[in-house]
Amino acid sequence: MRTYLDFEKPVAELEAKLEELRALGAERDAVAISDDIGRLEAKAAEALKGLYAGLTPWQKTLVARHPQRPHFSDYLRGLVTEFTPIAGDRKFAEDEAIVGGFGRFRGEPVCVIGQEKGSDTRSRIRHNFGMARPEGYRKAVRIMELADRFRLPVIAFVDTAGAYPGIDAEERGQAEAIARSTEACLALGVANVAVVIGEGGSGGAIALATASRVLMLEHAIYSVISPEGAASILWRDAGRAQDAATAMKITAQDLLKLGVIDAIVGEPVGGAHRDPDAVMAATGNAIAAALAELAPLSPDEVRGARADKFLAIGRKLKVS
Repeated sequence: MRTYLDFEKPVAELEAKLEELRALGAERDAVAISDDIGRLEAKAAEALKGLYAGLTPWQKTLVARHPQRPHFSDYLRGLVTEFTPIAGDRKFAEDEAIVGGFGRFRGEPVCVIGQEKGSDTRSRIRHNFGMARPEGYRKAVRIMELADRFRLPVIAFVDTAGAYPGIDAEERGQAEAIARSTEACLALGVANVAVVIGEGGSGGAIALATASRVLMLEHAIYSVISPEGAASILWRDAGRAQDAATAMKITAQDLLKLGVIDAIVGEPVGGAHRDPDAVMAATGNAIAAALAELAPLSPDEVRGARADKFLAIGRKLKVS
């Protein structure tokens, strides 16, 4: 059953009427009803297209958080074969908020790391809603170092509201673990490509997204803090999250202009959750193109280009 966001109510009403007509047509097998269905389908499609053509930053935030949006595990199944996971950080414990290992992407061996939010109550608790503790980032460092040793490109899928903010995580060095993971990304002599598939929240996202190429889905968001968190700090009112979302420039379109990301991966009309197969195919093509572009570079060239890319952020504004 499809879940609708609040701003999608006009489309929800049209599609509900469509379902009623389809059910009635199945019972009566009437030709006249099929004509009505066709007209209503066109109207619903046009309404959905118009709605998504003008989404506000806050509405994009809601789409990025949609419960039916494809998660890392879906991309893993759809894009990677022969996946072998690596568990544990060899220091404290296993953290299932970050899943990583080795497999094949379009026949070529790669390292794959991603943040998994979970799709139901049990899996969300198991993966801690994609919010990693220090051991998750230390596991990511361990996996990236293995990838570098065996000259395998790294593909990262970013989808987290942020690193886990609990006391236990802080006691075990959360900030240091995030910094080490960011450092490991920068030190890689192999190409790494990061894709923000949903939420790219704060240091929890940067720890995996400090990549040679940063891609972002059309309706994903990427920010230093959540809109609610920013509103609470700036105005002491989480209810002003919509204002914060607009002010922070968190959308893919804004971040491409600012040079924070390198490319936008288009989504089907209505968001990735309406056609997961299409968005995974588009994401796979974008990753393949980025890896092909970086393949000729030597390790030193890869490191140098990556460092230059991040040092240039904010120095030159991309004008559309």
